[in-house]
Amino acid sequence: MQQLLAIRGTGLGGAIGRVGSAAIDCLRALADVRTWAPLIVAQMRRLGVDSVPIAIFIAVFTGIVLALLSSYTFTGAVPLYFVGSLVGKTIMMELGPVLTGMALAGRVGANIAAELGTMRVTEQVDALETLAYDTNAFLIVPRVLAGGIMFPIVTAFAVAVGVVSGWITAVNLLDLSTPEFFKGLRLFYQFKDVWFGLVKAGTFGLAVTLMGCLQGLRARGGAQGVGRAATRAVVLGCESILVLDAFWAIVLL
Repeated sequence: MQQLLAIRGTGLGGAIGRVGSAAIDCLRALADVRTWAPLIVAQMRRLGVDSVPIAIFIAVFTGIVLALLSSYTFTGAVPLYFVGSLVGKTIMMELGPVLTGMALAGRVGANIAAELGTMRVTEQVDALETLAYDTNAFLIVPRVLAGGIMFPIVTAFAVAVGVVSGWITAVNLLDLSTPEFFKGLRLFYQFKDVWFGLVKAGTFGLAVTLMGCLQGLRARGGAQGVGRAATRAVVLGCESILVLDAFWAIVLL
């Protein structure tokens, strides 16, 4: 970890090098199961379960807006039951994973960076290293694994709520019946729609938590340094989500 923190590369190449080194260190630290295994459940609760309310809040209004926009777009040109198709496809494959990932990048990424940054500037990380703890296994691995596991679960809740929200909006505001909405929802549905979004969400979770850990452990300069680390973690987490979103679209679609 000291070697990772000593890297001072600049620009895109330096950033990619730091992230790659951190990922390799995490893979090596997976062997130390006795260190990270007792911590992972608590991290899954903090990073995943506690994030469900914000994900559901976003999903509710995403479903409402999509249903209304679909109706406006299709007016006079496409049968109204296609609202179900657009709401289902868009939420499952794109807006559900991406908007949930963005929201969690703010909540989870900043939380991790602030926590680890505080530990770094108060020399708690140095104390762990002095006590012969593997800081990768103790601090990074449980958070990254928890993010990779819980982001798809939170996203699944958000997708379900978003589709239900769109259905309720369509039935009550668009003069669309329930059978018509579900006819559109089934029309172009493929099982790939579900797992594509969840695979993306899993990679988003790994990226966001890794960025938070990396920026937190590189924090310097007291409270201001911790604040800068939290800000960078959120920005880099959101950028990683957008890059991965494009990557999976190219690879899997």
